[in-house]
Amino acid sequence: MSERTVPSRTVLLRRGEVHSPADPFATAMVVERGQVAWVGSEGAADAFADGVDEVIDLDGALVTPAFTDAHVHTTATGLALTGLDLSDAPSLEAALARVRDFAAARPHDRVLLGHGWDAARWPGGRPPARAELDAATGGRPLYLSRIDVHSAVVTTALLDLVPGLVTRDDAPLTGDAHHAVRATALGAVTPAQRTEAQRAALAHAASLGIGTVHECGGPEISTEDDFTGLLRLAAEDDVPRVVGYWAEQNVARARELGAVGAAGDLFADGALGSHTACLHEPYADAAHTGTAHLDAEAVAAHVVACTEAGLQAGFHAIGDAAIGAVTEGVRAAADKLGLARIRAARHRVEHAEMLTPDTVAAFAELGLTASVQPAFDALWGGEDGMYARRLGAERARTLNPFAALLRAGVPLAFGSDSPVTPLDPWGTVRAAAFHRTPEHRVSVRAAFTAHTRGGWRAVGRDDAGVLVPGAPADYAVWRTGELVVQAPDDRVARWSTDPRSGTPGLPDLTPGRDLPVCLRTVVGGHTVHVRPGE
Repeated sequence: MSERTVPSRTVLLRRGEVHSPADPFATAMVVERGQVAWVGSEGAADAFADGVDEVIDLDGALVTPAFTDAHVHTTATGLALTGLDLSDAPSLEAALARVRDFAAARPHDRVLLGHGWDAARWPGGRPPARAELDAATGGRPLYLSRIDVHSAVVTTALLDLVPGLVTRDDAPLTGDAHHAVRATALGAVTPAQRTEAQRAALAHAASLGIGTVHECGGPEISTEDDFTGLLRLAAEDDVPRVVGYWAEQNVARARELGAVGAAGDLFADGALGSHTACLHEPYADAAHTGTAHLDAEAVAAHVVACTEAGLQAGFHAIGDAAIGAVTEGVRAAADKLGLARIRAARHRVEHAEMLTPDTVAAFAELGLTASVQPAFDALWGGEDGMYARRLGAERARTLNPFAALLRAGVPLAFGSDSPVTPLDPWGTVRAAAFHRTPEHRVSVRAAFTAHTRGGWRAVGRDDAGVLVPGAPADYAVWRTGELVVQAPDDRVARWSTDPRSGTPGLPDLTPGRDLPVCLRTVVGGHTVHVRPGE
């Protein structure tokens, strides 16, 4: 985890609403030496007013713990923010037009980079053909990742830069071919471009009230220089914290790079959108079951190695067969080392979309954290969404069962997988609370906890992600509408704390209402974002 100096200033925030279980009616908070020192009422705050270095008048604003995004690809997010983003392109023709404009505007780029196309949402459902991209770029190297980042379309000029790569048809590249062209494309990014992209991504995160990101790097995703450069940037600058995961089975190398786990996107399979998630039964729209990258034996060996080294293990697993292989492997590791050691290590599974009652129970038994992305359901769920097209409506309705995970006692950590879906913490909370399949919905409070305290717990910290004395002063200040406390008999709220216990309210996130606006973000007492004009 990135570290930074401890600020010496003492700050009093007053005349607001402070979301703290220490005092459900708190309107003020004192921050000292990077920690929350006190929370309480406005009248009691007068005792601190003369002994602080700064007083911030909240003017009725809401103060909450800063969000933690538990799955981010920071450089790729920054490149999408500063480069070619096709995530909202309405058609193939519109996407090709954007490629032409981008190529014309970036005449000196060695390789043109873009992200976010999703042919499943375009009329006709067809991805760009190589000849179309060659024409749009004037024959220059181009790499365009699909929205799930598990396949890509490229130009002939980029293929020519990858020695020995042979493609049999014009289909999007997946698997080893995709990894090869991605490595070549990202290898063309200069150190200056990389740092610019990282700064842009972290600044954007801070502007959304995100105080910590879990960077999911790895040799098939980024580079060692990218990973260590990001950790160094986060340690030296006033930006959100970065917790690094390195997805490699070489546990010693992950430790050398400063990772807290040989985890993150260590691929057990691929993604549903690219037909590479590994399933027990064939896809509804393809006559195969996807791709398996790790079996239970390999999972067990990695979990044992990580546990013995004192690091977290973790796996990217989306399809039901891949998740089954992971749980089988972790159970085998528990048989060897003892269940208590495995549970204490807090190993994690990324995405975990296609769960069954048996695998939910296995997560609970083995102490696995489910690092999940509610925006996936918002984007791809529903009777007519990508999930239903890939799996059929019946299987699609089983995906992302957040309520079942919470009922079983499985720790949840929410994230975005940015740039797959945007950094959008309140939107993520809304997506979980208004899941497209009603039985999978959780309360706003449970979703908020998964996106704040849940991310800290996922890295082994139980003392953070909540505004109580002694906790890290990671908080955000929000301009928001009415605060609501869900009634205890509300079916959606059954996993919330009973409001009669004195738990403070949260914003009304009913679809159609405006989301809160971040006015200030503070990390460890350091201000990393102030909204212009505030």
